[in-house]
Amino acid sequence: MAVTVLYFAVVRERLKRDRETVAWEPGMTVAGLMAALARVHPELGRLGSVLKVAVNQELVGGDHRLADGDEVALIPPVSGGSGRFRLSHTPLDLDEVIAAVTTPSHGGVATFTGVVRSESRGRRIVRLEYEAYQPMAERKLAEIGGEIEKEHPGARLAVVHRLGRLEVGEAAVVIAASAPHRAAAFADCQAAIDRIKQSVPIWKKEVADDGEEWIGLGP
Repeated sequence: MAVTVLYFAVVRERLKRDRETVAWEPGMTVAGLMAALARVHPELGRLGSVLKVAVNQELVGGDHRLADGDEVALIPPVSGGSGRFRLSHTPLDLDEVIAAVTTPSHGGVATFTGVVRSESRGRRIVRLEYEAYQPMAERKLAEIGGEIEKEHPGARLAVVHRLGRLEVGEAAVVIAASAPHRAAAFADCQAAIDRIKQSVPIWKKEVADDGEEWIGLGP
């Protein structure tokens, strides 16, 4: 009996693998699994103390008991499908998200586009690389959209985020929000990008002319 463990971003690079099968013992908890992984993979180092764990795409605590066949994902700190909330490996289209939220009853449509800039924290940026736990990330995007729409009844939100390698000047995320009045539309765009950065398992690596770094964790 076993569980499948998924690795992303800096964890994947340190372990030089994106997944592995780990023997499961009845009664094993997430904390027990993490301890076992730390013994097998000492290169995890201090990462173990900052990682979150998702079991079957739900964040859980250390006392969560595992079951045979579970999918366990180790989630590094984050820097954020189909329809209105999705990830894309191709260039983003702002008009797409605008069209997804536009309705005759809404008088305000606000948008936000996050673009790869040429400098960050005093370093010259060559490119960015985005990676995600895609099923969970798309579901979290939809959850954030649903929360914001409940907070402003009648509002409508759409978010598409890029994955993969992005050059300077390319759009990394596009957000559109519509509402009966403009104030709510502006507020919804701000809330969306803030919450995406806090809780969606999308990781950003900055590749600069003097090295590379996973943002939110360090090299």
